[in-house]
Amino acid sequence: MWTTPARLHAKGIIGMNRRNIRYIGRYNNRRLYPLVDDKLKTKLLAQEHGITTPALIGTVTTQFGVKHIRGMLAGHPGFVIKPAKGSGGKGILVIERVDGDHYIKPSGARLSLGDVERHVSNILSGLYSLGGSPDVALVEALINFDDSFAEYTYEGVPDIRVIVFKGYPVMAMMRLSTAASDGKANLHQGAVGVGIDIASGTAIRGVQFDRTRHDHPDTGHELASLHIPDWETLLLLAASCYEMTGLGYLGADMVLDRDHGPMLLELNARPGLAIQMANGEGLRPRLDLIERQPDGVPSEERVAFAQRHFARTSELREPA
Repeated sequence: MWTTPARLHAKGIIGMNRRNIRYIGRYNNRRLYPLVDDKLKTKLLAQEHGITTPALIGTVTTQFGVKHIRGMLAGHPGFVIKPAKGSGGKGILVIERVDGDHYIKPSGARLSLGDVERHVSNILSGLYSLGGSPDVALVEALINFDDSFAEYTYEGVPDIRVIVFKGYPVMAMMRLSTAASDGKANLHQGAVGVGIDIASGTAIRGVQFDRTRHDHPDTGHELASLHIPDWETLLLLAASCYEMTGLGYLGADMVLDRDHGPMLLELNARPGLAIQMANGEGLRPRLDLIERQPDGVPSEERVAFAQRHFARTSELREPA
């Protein structure tokens, strides 16, 4: 299971130091970070650019406002509460349905109003925020993910992460929630990462806890047949985030809603590097190629370039 720095370099794997200095430090102006570090600002910015995001039910900004959460949630069959400045999926509470005075999580766990109020209060106090600073709680409508993904995920919404460099979609993966990840699409918590072919939107490789997987650990469904519909639309959405934010190196997290189609969930100015593990390939050769391209290329041409140059053959076998 161990390897050497030389072998990692040969595969084009980049580490945190190179990511931080060569790409984030060089291409991301720090004054632009608040646009993506604050999910509310990202949502408002996306609306200005005509990009669809999950519907905002409301926000809670003060501890006094916590007591009004019941009225805000009334009439909504399901919802998501998340910290505006959270990261890594921390502090996200998903309520799938309401049963009388109880709020039911995807796992079936039943929460009282008091439990929900405490969670919102913890968000405001900065328990989940970057640097522990005071935060704002966002309440969003529940995403109804595309039915074609039902067998590939467990008690959670699968999302798509695309690394975007200078407006070019560089590498992509889908994150599938599991019992181990408590229904969250977070690889460090045990979600399955599936590398996605930029050219076609099909699965090329699967990993969980840094080990190769060919099926979902809870549903047992194979991963080889996974294909993301509206793939080119998703790539265009990711590519357009370059113009929207001005950030040269970012991670765009998106979902496919069965009613509203492709949606932007959030953006990350410091995207993690596990996407290389999911794809079984390093980012460096792709980033080097893009650095040699001219500026001012339209988004459609950037997407076409990525699909032409970054096509991959699947390492997964289709079921017989």
